[in-house]
Amino acid sequence: MARKRSGDRHRSEDAAADPGIASVSRSRIGGWPLAAGIALLTALVVFIDVLTGNDLRLVPLLVVVPALASVYCSLRQTIWVAVWITTVVVGFRAGTDGTFWDFLFGIGFAVLACALGVAACAARIRHATEMARLRSAAVTLQRQILRPLPVTTGHVLAHGLYEPLEEDRFVGGDIYEVVDSPYGTRVIIGDVQGKGLAAIGAGFAAIAAFREAAIRESTLTGVVEALEDAVVRHNAFSAQTGEAERFVTALVLGFDGSGRVEAVNCGHLPPRLFHDGRSTAVPLRRTYVPLGLAGLSRETRTAESFAFPPGATLLVVTDGVTEARDAAGTFYPLDERAAAWARHGPRELLDALHVDLERFSGGVRRDDVAALALCRAPVEAGAPRPVDAVAVTGPAAPDPAPSGSAPPMAMPF
Repeated sequence: MARKRSGDRHRSEDAAADPGIASVSRSRIGGWPLAAGIALLTALVVFIDVLTGNDLRLVPLLVVVPALASVYCSLRQTIWVAVWITTVVVGFRAGTDGTFWDFLFGIGFAVLACALGVAACAARIRHATEMARLRSAAVTLQRQILRPLPVTTGHVLAHGLYEPLEEDRFVGGDIYEVVDSPYGTRVIIGDVQGKGLAAIGAGFAAIAAFREAAIRESTLTGVVEALEDAVVRHNAFSAQTGEAERFVTALVLGFDGSGRVEAVNCGHLPPRLFHDGRSTAVPLRRTYVPLGLAGLSRETRTAESFAFPPGATLLVVTDGVTEARDAAGTFYPLDERAAAWARHGPRELLDALHVDLERFSGGVRRDDVAALALCRAPVEAGAPRPVDAVAVTGPAAPDPAPSGSAPPMAMPF
């Protein structure tokens, strides 16, 4: 009994913490509309039954009503409907002619049918609650992996849009991270191949490696090489445990306070630059194989740079944006829509993208959606340069370590 009370308490706490879990036990029909509908249906069936006499008995058929209510109503409402229907059927049987066994059989059938309706409602709610809890756990895990935005570093202000799909078999692996290091601010946005919790595991391996390498490696290509090694090691472990190997498309950016941005594109979508009322695609010359597939290519990944003037905003997205579709199956035309937002600030840009994407797709998403809007960090007079995810002791941050040695670091969690 104590265990049952403990389970009920945990379920109520989960429902209070997660609106999605609480919603599965709520009715889709209001109390008063339900009561009025049941009363009207009962009156109509009883009227027809009395009108037809012994030729057609309809009142016993009311026992199917609790079964219908179990699909759309809460457990309390279904119990109320079952009690009402049982009372009506029993009262009607008591006022009709027939043998004792007919009366007893009619009452027993009505009670059994109504009880099965209540049991079906309880089973539906229990199953829906467990499924909602699993979805909530997966999405919560994914949100714990990805840091909340916006994030301000010494070089950039990063606003973000992130919406997981929140379906059991479609939980994706979109990733992003922003780390301020002794070598500048490093940013990654990526997408893990496939769906499910295994994709989240591969994404976590990539993010963990990025958080460490972004602080340790003095070059952006060194960061990418560390990411490649991490994904390869994760795939080796996945193969040992019987899981499928996965690759990660990623765009890795480096901001060092100058007027240019370094970039290494590993099979990801190129960024877009918003500046002076214009929206243009950044012309990256090389796109390399995704992380985890470097062994299939003879190319060595190198970094290239592009201009990032003051007042500009850099937009990077995952394919959940560009592969969103409307009712006719047409892909979302980001390039066409972006021109209307060229004068928006970073936050307004993401808000406009979110609203337009929802309108275009009709609210139906087939993949996670992730986007970052990056601009130069505001600098206040006399304000110290903020350092994110770097352990600093003493009055000032240490200078970058010389070649061949690694700077002091702390885990960026």
